[in-house]
Parts: sequence; C-alpha cells; structure tokens
Amino acid sequence: MLRRVAQLGLALSAIAVAGTASAQNIPTIRVGWTIPAEEAKYWMMKRPEKFTNLGKTYKIEWSQFQGTSPMAAALQAGALDCATQGVLPIAQGMATGNLNVYVVAQHVGERPGSFSVYWAVKDDSPIKTVADLKGKTVGINVLGSGIQGPMEVMLRKAGLDPAKDIKLVEVGFALSEDALRSGRVDAVNMNQPFAARAEAKGGTRKLFSLSEAVPNIVHILEACRKDFVDKNPELATAYVKDLTAGMKMAVANRDETMKVVSEVMKAPIPVLDTYLLKPNDFAREPGAAPNFEGIQAMFDVYADAKQVSKKLDASVLKHPKIVAPME
Repeated sequence: MLRRVAQLGLALSAIAVAGTASAQNIPTIRVGWTIPAEEAKYWMMKRPEKFTNLGKTYKIEWSQFQGTSPMAAALQAGALDCATQGVLPIAQGMATGNLNVYVVAQHVGERPGSFSVYWAVKDDSPIKTVADLKGKTVGINVLGSGIQGPMEVMLRKAGLDPAKDIKLVEVGFALSEDALRSGRVDAVNMNQPFAARAEAKGGTRKLFSLSEAVPNIVHILEACRKDFVDKNPELATAYVKDLTAGMKMAVANRDETMKVVSEVMKAPIPVLDTYLLKPNDFAREPGAAPNFEGIQAMFDVYADAKQVSKKLDASVLKHPKIVAPME
C-alpha cells in the first residue's frame, strides 16, 4: 500500500513538473499599451479567461507607456513585439527607415456621427471662425502630434499660416479645460473623456473638429514588428484572433466593458458612462479592422504638412493574411 502511495506521489509530481515545464514553454509576446481607448487589450488584461489563445498558446508581457511615440522607439529597438501606435509615429519611422511594422488591428478612429477631436473656445469668446484665431494662443496636446497635421489643414483653409499666424503651445488633454477657462489659451483641443466633462459644465463651444479637415481619421492602431510576424506567423495569428475577439466583446457588452476600463483607468463608472461606447465616443470597428484608406489619407496630410519627409504608401503595412478581423 505504501509503495502504491509513493508511486502515485511520484506520478503526480511528474505531472506537475511536466505542466510547469509546458507553461514555461509557452511563447511570450511583448506588448506595449497606454491609456485610453484600448478596450480590446483591457479585456485581454483583465478577463484573460475569455480568450481562446491567451495563456494557452501564448502569454503576454504587458508594458505600459505614456504615449505612442515611446512605443515606436521600443519597437525600433526590438524591446516590444507589438504595441499601440498612432499613424504619425508609424509614418515617421517609415520615412526614416527605422520602423518596419504591419498594422494588424485598429483600436479607435472617427467616422460620420462619432466623436471627433475638436478645438474649443469659451462661450463668450470673440473667436467665431477659424480665421479669428489669427494672433491667438492655441493649445495642442503635444507639439508635432498626430493631430497637428489635420489642424494645420483647417488653418490653411481659413487663410492662416500655421507657423506665423498663431502661437501654438502644448497643453495635455487632461489640462485642456482648465487652460481654456483660465484664459491661458484662446482655443484648445478636446479629447474624451475630458471633452464630456467640459461639456457637462457648460461655458465652452466647439470651433472646429478634425473631421472637417480629414474625414474618417484613424487615431490608434495595433502594430507588430515585421520581423516578429514573419518569423512567428502562428503566434501573431493567435494574438490578432484574440484582439478581434476582444473588440467584439468590448462593443457587444458595454456594461462589462465599463467595469474593465474602470479597473484599468481607475475612473469611476459614472464618468465612463457619459461617453464610453456612446455616439459621443470614438468609432470602433466590431472586428478591429484597420482603415488603410484612412491611414493613407493621413500619410498624405503629414507629407503636405512636412511632418514626414516624403510621400508614403500605407498598403505596405498590410500583411496578406494576418490582419483583423480574424476568427
């Protein structure tokens, strides 16, 4: 009897060791992320048991960043395999030859009826048109950011020289409302969730939005290094399938998505409820499909605005097979 118990113990130990070894052999994808608007990834972080491949055929090493440009640098350095990217960092990396990626999914963009990043002024401001910005101080989240090119399109349409006719200053999205109300700037760009908060208080009005300059703007995408995807097509496929599933779950179950986002952003659900996945939020494709036509339009704007040194072709960003939606 003791011998059988000992044999059983050895067998169980062997199974445990084998299981541990198997878990250790699961390949890891190094993924960069930021806040906000990455609901598919937030679902993967906080509800991993909902996904077919995550934790089974691969695992993720998550790294949080403060923006897309630092993630572009990390991709260039080989420190990340996949990461959230804005269109401008991708364009700049392509123009210099330092960043070679596939765009495998899209997190948020704009389309008719959705929220569009806009510039606001105070209700009592004498600024009534874009042309009235001449000689004024205008806030933008980051100098040289992805929305600066489309903003300059609007200024030129109004007959203004973006380099000479306004004073452009950096104002982070979280501080934009206070900067406008206090008079530190005459106009400032608004993004969610800060736009919803400002609108609820009243006293501000929209001057112009990016959708007036470039329709269907793409804001943030998921990009993976080409060498990573080319060497690990099955691994990349599993990841994109889970991104597709994550976006579908995020769009289909708003109540649970607000819980997930609250866990990540530490924002109260009543605040998220004012905009998240409502008409006053950014647009999300249910299958996380990238808008390559929109990316191309933005590439053209960046080239015209001299934010990149040459014309670029967005089609080279699309892998022939590994791109959302993938079931």
